[in-house]
Amino acid sequence: MNETAIIVSGVHLTLTDAIKNAVNEKMSKLFKHEPSIMRVRVELAQDVAKKDQGEFVAKGYIEIQGPALVVAVFSENLYKAIDILQEKLLRKIRRRSRLLRVKRKQCLVKQA
Repeated sequence: MNETAIIVSGVHLTLTDAIKNAVNEKMSKLFKHEPSIMRVRVELAQDVAKKDQGEFVAKGYIEIQGPALVVAVFSENLYKAIDILQEKLLRKIRRRSRLLRVKRKQCLVKQA
């Protein structure tokens, strides 16, 4: 995994080094589970409409062979949103690999 494989951007939010490091640390774990990931994009935003509540939005895009995996998370705490985003993206990766295995097995059963 090279560092350019994780892209972090902020919308209505100033990205600090601590936020960037937290995102890079969490998202680098995804590459261990699926080595064919080309790029992970993370967009962090503060919801302007709900600014008095402090609502944060974290969106994750995994660019992989086939359709991209997209997840959005809403939370009161930005770091909590990043943690939940990582868990949901990991679940999506696991589900995708499980479905690919099921499709391979179904093809073998139909041919026999």
